Amino acid sequence: MTLVTGIAVYFVLWWISLFMVLPWGNRPEAEVQEGNVPSAPAKPRIGLKALVTTGVAAVFWVIIWLVVRSDLIPLRDPGPI
Repeated sequence: MTLVTGIAVYFVLWWISLFMVLPWGNRPEAEVQEGNVPSAPAKPRIGLKALVTTGVAAVFWVIIWLVVRSDLIPLRDPGPI
């Protein structure tokens, strides 16, 4: 895996992980303020979720890197058969 491919894979994994982590711990406000949607979270904790997303994506990236590095799943062209 080249540097550019590794960065691209991490970028995709980060976004997938973000959508996995976003709903965690969301609770709507008890009293909805005027102009807010009733389902809006009271404390979204975006910074914490970004840190968790970074960690989750890093773990998945290392797993993918190990699989590619070990040739467990051959990704290179085997040549003519």
